[in-house]
Amino acid sequence: MTIAVTPHLNFRGSAREALEFYRTVFGGELAIIRYADMGSSDPDTADLVVWGQVSAPNGFRIMAYDVYPHLAWDQGHDPFFVSVRGTDAAELARYWDKLSDGATVRQPLEASAWAPLYGQLTDRFGVTWVLDIAAAYSAS
Repeated sequence: MTIAVTPHLNFRGSAREALEFYRTVFGGELAIIRYADMGSSDPDTADLVVWGQVSAPNGFRIMAYDVYPHLAWDQGHDPFFVSVRGTDAAELARYWDKLSDGATVRQPLEASAWAPLYGQLTDRFGVTWVLDIAAAYSAS
């Protein structure tokens, strides 16, 4: 058996915009189901995302939804990071350049003491991304 772990992001009304943005960064297919598609007639939720996903041939996958307005939701402070680890510095740099649009760079994308390439930013939706190339470690 194999498994895949997919980050599932929770938003308050901006899931569609975030998923569309991530598709421009990583490519792939965008799938969105609105609350109205599930039978909701509530005008406050009808066009919000009950489930959405971007899935790209390179293995990138992320899901998101808009939390119901009547449910408590707090994005908090750094509740998680989305890590994109690759082997091609040029490809990671392309993702970085796109994700940087409207973002706060927390650590520039560059060589670091712990990785050949590492960068961290918080995008315009409040999601913190880590892009890096893994360092080779010996098993000793």
